[in-house]
Amino acid sequence: MRLSTFFLIILFGLSAACSRLGQVGKPPGLTPINQSAEHQAMAYGGGLPMDIANRRSSDQASLWSGGRRSLLGDRRAGRAGDILTVVIEINDRAEFSNTSQRARTGTESMTIASLLGIPEAINSSLPPGYSFDPSVSTDSASGSSGTGSVRRNEKLTLRIAATVVGTLPNGILQIEGSQEVRVNFELRELLVTGFVRPADVSRQNEIPYDKIASARISYGGRGQITDVQQPRYGQQITDILLPL
Repeated sequence: MRLSTFFLIILFGLSAACSRLGQVGKPPGLTPINQSAEHQAMAYGGGLPMDIANRRSSDQASLWSGGRRSLLGDRRAGRAGDILTVVIEINDRAEFSNTSQRARTGTESMTIASLLGIPEAINSSLPPGYSFDPSVSTDSASGSSGTGSVRRNEKLTLRIAATVVGTLPNGILQIEGSQEVRVNFELRELLVTGFVRPADVSRQNEIPYDKIASARISYGGRGQITDVQQPRYGQQITDILLPL
C-alpha cells in the first residue's frame, strides 16, 4: 500500500470520527420544524380560511353556518395547510416454502461385431489391448436438488398527524408528516408521505395507511443504542472490499 493511500484512509477515518465526537455526552438533536414543508404549507399554503372565503351575506342571519368551524361543518382536511391523522396498522405475515429435485441418467453404447470382415481386419492392425468392438460407449448421470423457504412477520401500530403540503390538479392531496420522540439518549423518528383522495378521509379526519398512494413510511431512530447495533465504519468498509 502506498504511503499516500494510507494517509488518505487515516484522514477519512478521522473526519468520520470527528463528526461523532461532537455528540459525545449529548442526546441526538431534534430536527427544527420551522423549516419543514409542513410548516410552509400551514403558514402560507392555506390562504383565507374556508369559512371566511365561502361566507355569504345570507349566512349572517342564520343560526347554522356552513363554515368549517360550525357545529355541522366539514372539518376534514382538504387544502394545503390542513392536518389529518394517519392510522398505521401493519400486520403482515408471509410464508413461502418450495422444494425442487431433478435427476437424469443416460447410457449410450454402439457395437460393431461384424461388418463385411472390416472389424476383424481393423482389430488385426491395432496394438495389443485395443479393439474395434465395442466402437463407442458413453455413460452420463446428472442430478440437482434445492430447498428454499421465506418467513416474514411484521406488525406496526402507530398514529401520526400529517399535513397537506399540496394539492394536485385533479384534487388529490399530497401529505407529509413527521414525528420525533426522544427518550434519554435515543431518538425515535417516524416519517410518512404519500397521496390521498379527499373522499377517503373519514369524518374523524383520519386516513388508513392502505389508502395512501405511493406511501413512504419510515420508522427508525438514532442515538446510543442505534450506534451500538450498527457495525463500525471500518468493518463496513472491509466487508465491501474483502472478497471473503
